[in-house]
This record gives sequence, structure tokens and C-alpha cells, in this order.
Amino acid sequence: MVTSLDEIDQHILSILQGNARISMTDLGKKVGLSTPATNERVKKLEGKEIIKEYRAVIDPEKLDKKVTAFILFDTKQGKQFRTFCKDHPLVLECHRLAGQYSYLVKVVTESVSLLEEFIDAALAFGEPSTLLKLSTVVEHRSFFHNIS
Repeated sequence: MVTSLDEIDQHILSILQGNARISMTDLGKKVGLSTPATNERVKKLEGKEIIKEYRAVIDPEKLDKKVTAFILFDTKQGKQFRTFCKDHPLVLECHRLAGQYSYLVKVVTESVSLLEEFIDAALAFGEPSTLLKLSTVVEHRSFFHNIS
């Protein structure tokens, strides 16, 4: 279902993606609406599940998790692989893909040796191709980042 959003809704989403803890009063001031009107718009965006949830973004390095890897997987055991990823504590994301690879898995861990253990365990499901993150250029960009 495609939902068209007016400029104010887009502006609200842009601000919330940058700071989901902003008060409705401050959000309303930024978008030019009263607090009740802002609250009503946010509730409608939540009701339509355009806003699915609110969460904290954690810096993995502050938790001594300095190794981030993206692992492309070619597997014929999709169901078992999905269960493996859902249950494995190092997996932060697992995406089903079309093309040469079946899945893209994001793993964050304290060490390369723990990454290696994950890869060894995952070998039971198919062939991995591992890419180590060196730095991040763009992260958590708003869908409406060009709105001021």
C-alpha cells in the first residue's frame, strides 16, 4: 500500500528519525503546528505503521564490539539458515536477497576470532563471502533528509 505524505508529515518523519525523543511541543514548533495537531499527526503515522517503532541507537565500539562484518551467503537451506541467524547472538541483521547470494548478514562482535567462529558454524548452511567494515560513510539516514 502506497501512502502519500504531505510536506508536514515528511518534515515530522525527518525530525523524528534524527531525534525520536523530541517533545511534541518542540516538534510542533519545528513544523509549524500546535502540540495537539502534531500529536494527532504522529499518532496517525504510527497507526498507519509508517512509524513502526522507536529505538535507541547504540555505539557498538562503546560496548567493545569493534568488528563489524557483512557476510553474503549462498545457501539452499533457507529455512534452517534463517533460524540459525535469528537465534545467533552476533547477528544484528539478516536480509533475504535476489541475485547471486541468498542472504546478507550483519555481524558485530568483539574480535575476529569470534567472527571466525560464527563463519565456521554458518558453513553448515552454505558458502559465505565475508566483508569487514573499515568505516561508515552514511548511517541511519532519514528518508526525508533534504527537508530543513
